[in-house]
Amino acid sequence: MKSVLIVAAHPDDAEIAMGMRIRAHVLAGDYVRIHCITPGAPTPGGASIRQDEAKAAGATLGVAEYTFSAVPDNHFTERRVEINTLLFEVFGRRRPDVVYTHYPEDQHLDHSITSQEATTVALREANDLHYFRSPYSRNFEPNRIFAGTPELLAAKAAALDCFTSQEQLDMDVFRTLNIVAHRQYVHHRVVERFPPELRHAELFHSARVIDFAASPAQDACAPSS
Repeated sequence: MKSVLIVAAHPDDAEIAMGMRIRAHVLAGDYVRIHCITPGAPTPGGASIRQDEAKAAGATLGVAEYTFSAVPDNHFTERRVEINTLLFEVFGRRRPDVVYTHYPEDQHLDHSITSQEATTVALREANDLHYFRSPYSRNFEPNRIFAGTPELLAAKAAALDCFTSQEQLDMDVFRTLNIVAHRQYVHHRVVERFPPELRHAELFHSARVIDFAASPAQDACAPSS
């Protein structure tokens, strides 16, 4: 079992970018946490509504923990030191093996700063670091493609349906994007070899992946041929 931490700027960022991958981690037995830098919308009562929606989405996907910090939207620049400190605390609660966060080049300043500060901490505290693409990512070039099943896409849709306050979340659009997103990066001859039930893709850029060889003890336990 791996410990997986997803660091997002806002509620719904993680589900939009990697709802299928989250569910796949859970089904593999991994311990999955999502942490949002913001507590939710800045309008009266908005934070509580967004947090309730996020927790419902997390429960739909099987996320073990869904937590929030108190940095307001659009105030990340002047609170970078605070964000860095709180992320070290988040990482320290349960040290992650795998971290996902926003791609560093992003038109949304909250996303960009979240990525930069999460990267700083992850490169010290975690093995693997992956970036997910948001609708505002720039110059994104994936080097890791997760091809999911219709069941995983349905789980993602159910999670996004929990964000009822976000009227812009049109799942028909996301279904289309999940079907075609990889085609501009993968040659059609490769796509043709995809299993027909695995045509829904989420895209990632891996900054670091550490592979461990089997230890001698593990080798000793392996069945002889």
